[in-house]
Amino acid sequence: MLVIGLAAVTVLATLSGGLLALRAKDRFHLVLGLSAGLLLGLVGFDLLPEVFEMSSSNLGGVRTVSIALIAGFLSLHFIEQFAGSHEPAESEYHHDHTHAFEIAGTVGAFAMAGHIFLDGVALALAFKVSNALGIAVFIAMIVHAFSDGLNTVALLVKLGQWTERGKFLLGIDALARISGAILGSTLVISDSAVAIYLAAFSGIVIYLATSHILPEAHANHPTRATMLATLTGVLIMWGVVVSF
Repeated sequence: MLVIGLAAVTVLATLSGGLLALRAKDRFHLVLGLSAGLLLGLVGFDLLPEVFEMSSSNLGGVRTVSIALIAGFLSLHFIEQFAGSHEPAESEYHHDHTHAFEIAGTVGAFAMAGHIFLDGVALALAFKVSNALGIAVFIAMIVHAFSDGLNTVALLVKLGQWTERGKFLLGIDALARISGAILGSTLVISDSAVAIYLAAFSGIVIYLATSHILPEAHANHPTRATMLATLTGVLIMWGVVVSF
């Protein structure tokens, strides 16, 4: 029940991000930079050390968790390429390609639901490893959910589709994240399998931070301030990992 409750909290974070996008459409690049730093800190300081300690298996002369990391990164990349490429919400690209985004919107929504579902599963599995890892993943989920809500609403506002599609997309977010947490809580799998899954999840987080959040944070905004926010996020996660 704790994990499901925490997943529900991340849904509220998504709604909060959407609200910020509606009220301050051009003032959230620092939040995005901070979010990217938190996610990268989670992977580098907590997830990867944990998964390499949990599993020492090899495949083709390479650590299995390393393969899972690359597979997670590439899987989300390929899914998005088939669903319609992602562009920064701040980018002028949207103004010239609105129709293309309208066509890809529904498919993109379900692609989004897929990686959000995996967030929920990862949250539950992380708590099975340790409370410390679970708390770190939960913090990362909060910032990821917040930036998801912010970016989704910002894009819909730019396309003039907020009233038509906003509730649908946020509803998918809530259902997918909580469903993933429920499934992860009921799964009974070995430590090695958990490590492989969390390694793949790490690849997904790296992809989200580097190809989604950071480009959006830097689009049409001062780079130095955003870089400082990103570094701050990394340092905060460092402190969280050391504390727990």
